[in-house]
Amino acid sequence: MELTQITHIDNVRLSDDGRAVRILDQSRLPNETVYLELSQAEDLYEAIHALRVRGAPAIGIFAGYAMYVLARQTKAAQFGDFIQECRRHHAYLNSSRPTAVNLKHMLDRMLAVAESMPCMDIDSILESMRRTAISIHEEDIAMCTAISRHGLSLVKEGDGILTHCNAGPLATSRYGTALGPLFLAKEEGITLHAWCDETRPLLQGARLTAYELQRAGIDCTLICDNMASIVMKEGKINACFVGCDRVARNGDTANKIGTSGVAILAKHYGIPFYVLGPSSTIDFTCPDGDHIPIELRDGEEIKSKFFEQPSSLPEVKCYNPAFDVTDHDLITAIVTERGICYPPFEDSLAALFGRKREG
Repeated sequence: MELTQITHIDNVRLSDDGRAVRILDQSRLPNETVYLELSQAEDLYEAIHALRVRGAPAIGIFAGYAMYVLARQTKAAQFGDFIQECRRHHAYLNSSRPTAVNLKHMLDRMLAVAESMPCMDIDSILESMRRTAISIHEEDIAMCTAISRHGLSLVKEGDGILTHCNAGPLATSRYGTALGPLFLAKEEGITLHAWCDETRPLLQGARLTAYELQRAGIDCTLICDNMASIVMKEGKINACFVGCDRVARNGDTANKIGTSGVAILAKHYGIPFYVLGPSSTIDFTCPDGDHIPIELRDGEEIKSKFFEQPSSLPEVKCYNPAFDVTDHDLITAIVTERGICYPPFEDSLAALFGRKREG
């Protein structure tokens, strides 16, 4: 398979007739390749909640198309009625996953387009929403390409890169964020080796990251999450690259559960720990990680989802947070499409994105 078939994977897009969102169902990978066309609000919500579409940037792209698809189903003849429908769609879709800020950002953006056109007819508003949804997708492609270039500047030929969860083309648009430098290195003939945490309990590292890298011909090795320490101690890791679902103003970052543990280990072994993500994941209204909502999921994901038989007694209680927060003082740098931010992040993020520093 050609590398462009991986880096440019068609994971989220508007259907040809514009009436549905077409996605690659990530919950079926790596054993089945299944595409879905979704048009009903309940199915669009379920696709996010059930991780059929996942990865903060991909969720944002999906949200833009979903808002348009639902809006064009309107029977409203008056602007006020149409906007009330759009607001209901916004609230419903936004409740599907609380941690990834891209979802809310892009839903807000789509709603703002509709609300800004009170004197226009419904068809004109819908066309503007369609163009905005496409722009969200195109912007993410450009951001991922820039992030990949900046990230590649942080490593060298032969380096070993530890990854956690999945932040490649499946989770974004092109190249990816945390995996982007690996794909770009492959294109440019630079050899890197990826060590992929399996990422319990949903195995995004095993099912998705290793899948993308292996099919692209990038040297990779799958490890259990609790093996990260030994491969670091053995000198196999030169840098850690992880994605993010939300970045607080002070540089605290929320990412898939287990990320903070990787950061703590990296600090202990003196290994650079890099967070890669587009500006759409930065939440300047959120002061720190204590204010990032953490999604709690069904405990059956731990006990039975990927097992032939349950791994624990039915009456055993489970605690299943989907994300954790990595403290800013564990992060070497945050890589965005505009450049690389170093501590103190409250200053560097504000400067890079033209924000006035709080306080």
